[in-house]
Amino acid sequence: MSVVLNSEEVQQVLSKMSEQIRVSASEGEDIAFIGIRSRGEILAERLSEMLSELLGIEVPCGTLDITLYRDDLNSPSGDWQPVVRTTEIGFNIDEKLIILVDDVLYTGRSTRAALDALIDLGRPKSIRLAVLVDRRGREFPIQADYFGVKSDVQPGKSVKVNLVESDGKDEVVIE
Repeated sequence: MSVVLNSEEVQQVLSKMSEQIRVSASEGEDIAFIGIRSRGEILAERLSEMLSELLGIEVPCGTLDITLYRDDLNSPSGDWQPVVRTTEIGFNIDEKLIILVDDVLYTGRSTRAALDALIDLGRPKSIRLAVLVDRRGREFPIQADYFGVKSDVQPGKSVKVNLVESDGKDEVVIE
């Protein structure tokens, strides 16, 4: 196991990402964060708080469950039972710049599922993707607009994101 980001570096990377989002957004643009369950929602909450502080206004944040939009839901080789949780978006997404947040971008399948789910909820002005780790190995033509680190992890290895809120510590490791 090798550590890609320690606790301090995770905080620094999120701070850098929130600044990049602030700089790239148009003045007065209506921004909202939506995190993909489960670690994406935690990262979205942190980024929302950071951007709210930078802009001096509250930037809304919601949570998206993509379980029913996954393309492996009915896979004959799948032995897992999906657990559907709630989508919690307490604001209208229409005409907003939505920053979709996930912990790791790898194949692009989760992001594709999230885009389908978002479009079913409304018509955002635009959607941008923010991820903590951008990993090589895309299966779909999807890319991050904002990322913390790029990682060239070999197939067969996994990137694990641990966050204080769910795992007791902040770190990114390769297993």
